[in-house]
Amino acid sequence: MAQRPVILTGFHFTKTTLAAFSENYEIAGHMDKPDPALVPRAAAADVQAIVSTGSVGLSDALMAALPRLSLFCCYGTGYERVDLAAARKRNIMVTHGADANAPDVAEMAFGVLLASTRRIVRADKMIRRGDWTKRIPNRFGAIAGMTGGKLGILGLGAIGMELVKRAKGFDLEIGYCNRNKRSDVDFAYFPNVMALATWADYLIVCLRSDASNRHIINAEVLKALGPRGHLVNISRGWAVDEAALAEALRTNVIEGAALDVFDEEPYEGTELLALDNLVMTPHFGGGTEHAQRRMTSLVRQNLDAHFAGKPVVSPVPELRDMAANPAGRLR
Repeated sequence: MAQRPVILTGFHFTKTTLAAFSENYEIAGHMDKPDPALVPRAAAADVQAIVSTGSVGLSDALMAALPRLSLFCCYGTGYERVDLAAARKRNIMVTHGADANAPDVAEMAFGVLLASTRRIVRADKMIRRGDWTKRIPNRFGAIAGMTGGKLGILGLGAIGMELVKRAKGFDLEIGYCNRNKRSDVDFAYFPNVMALATWADYLIVCLRSDASNRHIINAEVLKALGPRGHLVNISRGWAVDEAALAEALRTNVIEGAALDVFDEEPYEGTELLALDNLVMTPHFGGGTEHAQRRMTSLVRQNLDAHFAGKPVVSPVPELRDMAANPAGRLR
């Protein structure tokens, strides 16, 4: 019987997901960071693929430490911390989850947007503290209500389009900012994030974050969003300047915000913790059973195709040309 391909994991997958990977592949170990020192010594010479996330990433140093590595599978959409230039140079294919979790992330975006705009978390805490002793209107300040408001979508891709479906139920006016104007929608198009933020009441960040848009949400954008504005980030943490956001929330430059993603995860900072006009969740927008099944299946399809010497199913866009020619990649 031929030896099974050897893989490493860089994410704490469920038992069900690990079992799915183990059907055809040997899992040699786990690492939380793309650090060569974390690779199990006995496995370094044999590892052929890594299944991880874009927020953990893949460094050139780690690639150099794994002489047989030929595939890196991102479990999820993002791949912002993967060194794509090094991967291309070393002929290592990189895949991602593409649109597998888009409906679930969009669902989460509306959940935390509602939590922020309607002060749901703050109200829950108030009751638990025993502070609900009188019926007082506007206890948390004036609440506009989302119906009829202006929703700005930064990145009208698969997740953005799922947001559109859900926004229609709230009678929200929709505007968006993309690198290019889409020909298949008639929503208001804004050529840059400043213009979108100036127009919007609610700004949802769902672009595919990479080095070119790090901290695209900065102090100037937050000021443009304005004192009744709410920000939601369900893309990648480094799209938002967290220090600027904390200051904007402390000084009421914007009314509220919700983050499902952070610059460093798990979040170990302190400046965001005391802000009661900020809703925080631990990066689980795609953490539904449906999304996990789809993402696990897509990783398996990519692994199976790769080790059969075929083009992978969902290469990252920057490496699609490499995907079309898999010959000689396995080692």
